[in-house]
Amino acid sequence: MPFSETDAEGKLELAAFADQLRDLGWTDGRNLRVEYRWSAGNSERMQALAKELSALQPDVLFSRSTPVTGALIKQTRTIPIVFAVVSDPVGEGFVASLARPGGNATGFTNAEASLTGKWLGLLKEIMPSINRVAFIFDPKVAPGGGSYYTKLVGSAAPSFAVVPTAAPVHDGVGIERAIGDFANKPDGGLLVLPDATTNLHRELIIALAARYRMPAVYGFRHIAEEGGLISYGVDVVELFRRAATYVDRILKGAKPADLAVQLPEKFQLAINLKTAAAMGLKIPTSLQLIADKMIE
Repeated sequence: MPFSETDAEGKLELAAFADQLRDLGWTDGRNLRVEYRWSAGNSERMQALAKELSALQPDVLFSRSTPVTGALIKQTRTIPIVFAVVSDPVGEGFVASLARPGGNATGFTNAEASLTGKWLGLLKEIMPSINRVAFIFDPKVAPGGGSYYTKLVGSAAPSFAVVPTAAPVHDGVGIERAIGDFANKPDGGLLVLPDATTNLHRELIIALAARYRMPAVYGFRHIAEEGGLISYGVDVVELFRRAATYVDRILKGAKPADLAVQLPEKFQLAINLKTAAAMGLKIPTSLQLIADKMIE
């Protein structure tokens, strides 16, 4: 897990995973032994933990995020791997294709090509005067070193009359500097790309966006629930439940090579009205009507 052991969201996701396994007949300590490891977003620790877990020779490995999955695949091409929250498994070389993974890994993605356009569109709806967008990511842990989303943002930006600015960061200090520098000019918005580092430092990003009164869109709903302005993305808790069904099938003899990679079934929109009010923003009624969750 790219979270720390104390992260409430990580615990919630794992609880959903364990509950689904239990519904499928698997109980940790009875007919199943589960080993958990937490990397806290540290790429070096991911590599060390991947080596440690692979050495245990488990029946199946389960991973959350692109860098964690990459670390596991680097260690083994034989132990079955089920992944979740991976944006571009084909581009990363985890699978040969979505329909026919072909190797020892398969799982569930959290993105599709249209997602970045939706994020940019939400920013424009919230604040039509926006003409600049900084997209924040950590090249060490982002899909394709950041290239996956960079290409998509660059392709979608002209349609919304915004100039995209890449803001690569590695830690909290870098995040504070990047957002502060970008905020020096008006009519800017933030697109916080979903990776381990931006998720780990989400409280800081929320605070900086509030300080500079800069609209920000996030890829995970729990960030909106914690004070972020707006989020649009897959329900990760539900993704963990779905991933448990693949773990179950592999434990019963199925091969990852024969299990197609599953795309998101639905993206959810969450809006934090309290944050909007504090920033002096009026959320359009059209957005409020289609939101899956309104946070007041």
